Amino acid sequence: PLEDNRTFIISPYFDDREGKVTRVIGIVHHEDVKELYCWFCCQPHGEIHVASAEIDVHSDRFGFPYGAADIVCLEPENCDPTHISIHHSPHGNIDQLSRFEIKNRKTEPFSVDFTVCISAMFGNYNNVLQFIQSVEMYKILGVQKVVIYKNNCSQMMEKVLKFYVEEGTVEIIPWPINTYLKVSSKWHFMQDETHIGYYGQITALNDCIYRNMQRSKFVVLNDADEIIIPLKHPDWKTMMSSLQEQNPGTGIFLFENHIFPETISTPVFNISSWNTVPGINILQHVHREPDRKEVFNPKKMIVDPRMVIQTSVHSVLRAHGTSVNVPMDVALVYHCRVPLQRKLPRESLIRDTTLWRYNSSLITSVNKVLDQTVL
Repeated sequence: PLEDNRTFIISPYFDDREGKVTRVIGIVHHEDVKELYCWFCCQPHGEIHVASAEIDVHSDRFGFPYGAADIVCLEPENCDPTHISIHHSPHGNIDQLSRFEIKNRKTEPFSVDFTVCISAMFGNYNNVLQFIQSVEMYKILGVQKVVIYKNNCSQMMEKVLKFYVEEGTVEIIPWPINTYLKVSSKWHFMQDETHIGYYGQITALNDCIYRNMQRSKFVVLNDADEIIIPLKHPDWKTMMSSLQEQNPGTGIFLFENHIFPETISTPVFNISSWNTVPGINILQHVHREPDRKEVFNPKKMIVDPRMVIQTSVHSVLRAHGTSVNVPMDVALVYHCRVPLQRKLPRESLIRDTTLWRYNSSLITSVNKVLDQTVL
C-alpha cells in the first residue's frame, strides 16, 4: 500500500509497444485517487526524474469502489530506469518512498509455450483431488507453468503446492489482499461495505499476463476447476498452431464454458485410493448441462500476452490484434462445479466423455503425485 492507503502497487512492467512506458499494475480507489507521480531512478548515475502518471482504472469494476488500474508513465529520454517509486506528489524525499523493480526490461527468448494463470486461491481451498487432476491434465495438454495467486488454502493443499513448486511446475505469487482491503467472494458489488470483488481476480490476471509476457508464448486464463479440452487435436500446441494459421493476426482465443455438474456422477473410475483425498474426481463427471441460448456463456481464454494491454475475466478489454470465438467442435472448457441448472433431470444432460481419452495417462500421473504428497 502507498501511504494514502487508497493505492496498492502489485508490480511495474516496462512496455514499449506504444512508446516507452512503465506500466504499473495496481489497485486504486476509483474516485479518491486523482493524481500519482512516477519517480524514476535513471541509470547509470541515479538521477531522479519525476513524471505525472496516467491512472487508467479498468472498466470492469463491477460496481466495487476499488478496481484494477494501470498507472502509466512515459519514461524520460536516456534514462533506462531499473526501479520506480510511485507517490501522490511530485515533491518529497526519495529515501522515504518504496522502490519497485521494473520487470520485463530485458527481452528474453520464451522459456515455455503455455502458462496457466489461476487468479486467486482463497477460502481455505481444499479441493485437492480436482486440483491435482487439473494440473496433470494441463501438463498432458502441454503446459509447463501454472502461476497461482495464493491467498490461502488447507494444510493438505500446501503439501501439494510445495511438491509442484519443487517439481518446477507451479509458481506461487503470495496474494494477501485481505490484509489491506475488504474482499468480496462475489464478483459484483452488493452494497455490503466490501472494497473489491472476487479477491482482486482481475488485477491478478493482468499481472499474470505482464509477468509472463516475455517468458511464455501463450497465457491461459482459467480457474483450477476448468480445463480447455481440445476435440480435434491431441494437445494445445497442435490446436493453437492450427487456430493461428486459420486466424492470422489474432491474439485472443475464446473458448465456450460448459458446466459438468459435480452432483451427477458415474461409477466408472471409482478409484479406491482416491476416495480418501478431499475433492472431486473429474473422471466421474461426464454429463454436461445443455447450452441455454438466452443466457450469457462466459468464455475462458488462451492469449498471446504480447497482444494484450488490459484483460478482464471472460474477454480482453484492450488489445492489439483481434479476438476469435473457438467453435465448440474444436475445443470446450470442461468446468466441473456445482450445477447452474439445478432442476434439470439427469436425462436432460448431455453425456460427454471427451475427458476419458486421457484417462490412462491421467490416472498414472495423479497416482504418482498422490503417492508423493498426501497418501
